[in-house]
Amino acid sequence: MRRILTLLALLGLAGRAGAAGPMTGEVKIDGSSTVYLITEVMATHFKNLHPDVNLTIGVSGTGGGFKKFAAGETDINDASRPIRPAEAQQCKAHGIDYLELQVGWDGIAVVIHPQNDWARTLTLEQLRKIWHPNTESFKNARSWSDVEPGWPREEIRLYGPGPDSGTFDFFTEAVNGKEKLIRTDYTASEDDNNLVQGIARNKYALGFFGVAYYEANKKSLSAVALAASPGEAYALPEARNVLARRYPLSRPLYLYVRTAALDRPAVREFVGFYLRRSDLVREARYIPMTALQQRKEQLKLERALGGQ
Repeated sequence: MRRILTLLALLGLAGRAGAAGPMTGEVKIDGSSTVYLITEVMATHFKNLHPDVNLTIGVSGTGGGFKKFAAGETDINDASRPIRPAEAQQCKAHGIDYLELQVGWDGIAVVIHPQNDWARTLTLEQLRKIWHPNTESFKNARSWSDVEPGWPREEIRLYGPGPDSGTFDFFTEAVNGKEKLIRTDYTASEDDNNLVQGIARNKYALGFFGVAYYEANKKSLSAVALAASPGEAYALPEARNVLARRYPLSRPLYLYVRTAALDRPAVREFVGFYLRRSDLVREARYIPMTALQQRKEQLKLERALGGQ
């Protein structure tokens, strides 16, 4: 009976909204270049239903987006990692209350040139040897032969996101044991398309970014199968491996929504649409949550909207 009453109430609200005319308003979004790809697809389909809603989407990286979010400049921050304590404190200092919602799953793809036939599998230990900064107690690999004898005596050309990226934060902690700990002599860009092009042009290159950019460029790149440690099974960044957490660089993806912005119908409807359309997560080449995970996030939104 409670579900029936809830459905009738929602239908009633929809009827009043329709009688009042088309939905209008603005939704301001910024943040992760990884989650951007999902948000872009969501926005395109949402605009088909609500063409009078103005959606603006920036790509400042997760950290850069949180700076704007904490200042109250945006309604939603796309994030490829959880909010940090310092960022949460900044939000609190500016009176920004927020709702954290998971919207999908991702695997960080480690990619190489298709002609690279020696590094098709790597352990996290080998990745650390490549990406860790040189210190007195640690010598990193400058050439492929430094990783494994018998591999080419050619310099490893490295590509990856910059420090404002949530992908950067996740990768450095998972591989090097500490966020932002990484060698500095690599080509960094917040635009993953630049990274794709750099790796595709160099036989001895290696890089990392969200799996969607690999999926969109399979003809010019190859993915490396990873193992958490020597002796464990290698896994590619495929949906089944990410959901089962067999792929060592699997991670959840988030929206952070300013709760005050949910007072506005356009923001409220867009966030609800985002959580309903898990099929569009797949269209963006990311990995949808299970039905149970999806319902959990929807309940979080429903509770936040309880008084509205």
